[in-house]
Amino acid sequence: MFEITFSPQAIRQLKSLERNLQERIKAALERNLRMFPPKGDVVKLEYADNRFRLRVGDWRVTYRYVFENQEVHIAEVIHRSKAYR
Repeated sequence: MFEITFSPQAIRQLKSLERNLQERIKAALERNLRMFPPKGDVVKLEYADNRFRLRVGDWRVTYRYVFENQEVHIAEVIHRSKAYR
């Protein structure tokens, strides 16, 4: 099992959301990313090595696996309107 870690930016972005949305995103992370390969609506991002995107409703969570430390590092939690710019 992988441990989930958050970047400072991802923590700020997650805390700025409503409580029920925070819980929904956290539950999706636990359910889909703890194991490898990940489950859910996951796509490898073309512009970055070892970077993936998880879709949670209208929100996108970008992350990468760090296999040496058995970690999933959450980089960003952003709305879909800003994710693809």
